[in-house]
Order: sequence, then structure tokens, then C-alpha cells
Amino acid sequence: MKTIIALFLLLAVGITGTDAQQRARPVDYNTVINEAFNLYKNEKSGHNADYIPYLDKVNSDLYGIVLVTADGKVYQVGETKFEFGIESIEKVFTLCMAMDIFGDSVILQKIGADQTGLPFNSVPAIELNGQKPSNPLVNAGAMATTSLLTSHFGHADAWNKVNEYFARFAGRNLTVLDELYQSEAATNEHNKAIAMLLKSYGYMYDDPVYACDFYTKQCSYGVNTRDIGIMAGTLANGGVNPITRERLLRAQYVPKVLAIMGTTGLYETTGDWMFRVGLPSKSGVGGGIISVFPGEFGVAVFSPPLDKAGNSVRAQTAIKYIADKLSANVYLGR
Repeated sequence: MKTIIALFLLLAVGITGTDAQQRARPVDYNTVINEAFNLYKNEKSGHNADYIPYLDKVNSDLYGIVLVTADGKVYQVGETKFEFGIESIEKVFTLCMAMDIFGDSVILQKIGADQTGLPFNSVPAIELNGQKPSNPLVNAGAMATTSLLTSHFGHADAWNKVNEYFARFAGRNLTVLDELYQSEAATNEHNKAIAMLLKSYGYMYDDPVYACDFYTKQCSYGVNTRDIGIMAGTLANGGVNPITRERLLRAQYVPKVLAIMGTTGLYETTGDWMFRVGLPSKSGVGGGIISVFPGEFGVAVFSPPLDKAGNSVRAQTAIKYIADKLSANVYLGR
């Protein structure tokens, strides 16, 4: 009996040791993102955002993946240097800036944190959700959040302050793609109407036309896949840029930002996304998506063709593959 017990204990120790060794093995991020790239490089589903003329002209075959770990390692494959419109991904970092300045309770009170279940530019969503913006990641909430900042800094200084903050998140100076900005400014009557409606309900904190134009300009930042990968990596690293090591968002607010990304980051399809993938994410109609695995990595994928909700088709499939391969799901636990 003693011999059997001894053998059982040795076997148990051996199994535990093997498991520990497996967990200690370095993750081969480079192989995983290359697999994702090659698997979906011929994906042809979706269409560019044709309601914005500039975006409609972007080469739909462009495709890049960047993964940035919390300790500052960068892995990339495909087209990672082409500058595309950041579009609604900017909403996350406008939220970060506002939350760091005003605190989470102000964001909850003045903007909200609820999913609308409707498209990102929905007017009925405002009426159906207490005549307020609902959350900072739809157009109404993003413009309201922007108006908090422009009112706080004043019109003379607001752009420089916001521009500097975005540059620190990306690790380099970002410039506005003027052709994109002009294209959007010429077609943003719907957003102007939303801004005016919010003003009438008391949820716009600066001149609504100015805030709308400011927001449009923010959406027109030119970024590459590496830029938004670093920005996502900053959230994965608890608010500290993993490349520059500069803190940009207080640690206690990072979970709040990720929670909003996890409830509305891919608009009305967010619930399905979190069910299937389990990573807080944010899309932009320029073709980018960022996803965050807290404490581990941020990943960014760029591919212009979108689904009906405005989310990159190829980016979604690539990120899902990466998340599955790496067991990267905030609901799995560790």
C-alpha cells in the first residue's frame, strides 16, 4: 500500500510539474498572428464605408495585425504602416481623457454607460434612453464627451490638449487626414442634428456645432495599425504606455473604460462579440478594431470592408482566432 501511495504522489507531482512547465512556456505571439493573417488574407466579405467618400476609396485589400504586450513587445504582420482614419476608435481615448479629468461618476451622470441596442448614429436611441446619450462610444455620447473637454479647456487650447494626449497614447504625433476631415465635414448633417438634440435636452456641455466639428476632426486622425496597437496595449498595461512607460490613465479607471468597451464597443453586435470572443473591443468605420486582454496584450487589426453594423469583417475573424488560440477571454479567469 505504501508503495502504491508513493507512486501516486510521484505521478501527481509529475503531472503538476508538467502543467507548470506548460504554463511557463513563452507564448509564441508571432506565430499566432501570422496564422491569423494567412487564414483570412483572402476574405472578401463586407464593403468599405461608402457613405464617406474618402473611406470608400481606400484599398479594400489592405490588411494588417499588430499585437503589443503589456511589457512592451510588438509583433506585427501585413500592412502596418498605411495611415487610415481612426474614426470611432478615437471615442475610447476621448473617454479616457475625460474620465481622467472628471472622474467616473461624472461620466456616468453626464453621459451614461448603457448599450443602446441600436446603430451608432441612432436618434431614436436618445429618445428611448431618457433623452440622454446612453454611452460615450456611440456618436451622441462621443460628442457629449468631447463637449466636456472643449468646455473645460476652452476653444483656444482644446485641440492642442487633446492632440497631445492622443500623441502620448500612440507614442508619436498624429496628424489629421485633411481630405478625410473635409469629406466627413461635408456629410455630417446627421451628427449636427444629434448634437443639437442633445443640447435641447441638457446633455451637450459646449456649443453643439463646435463640439460636432471637433469630434469630426478627431475621427479624421490618421493612424496605422501599430499606432492603435500601442494604444490598445496601453489599456492592457493598466493605463501605462508599454513603449514609453508613461501613465496616461489612472489605474482605477481602466476597468471602467474596458467595461464600456465590453458592452458597446462593436455597437449593436457587442453582445454577440463578447459571447463569442470575450475581449473588450472598439471598432471604427475606417476598418480598424482594437481589443484588450487586461494585463497581457492589446491587439489591433486593420481591414476596410465592414459588416452592416460598421465593424471590419476580417478584423473580427482575425481577433477571434487570436483570442481562441491564446485562451484570451476576460471571462475564463486565471
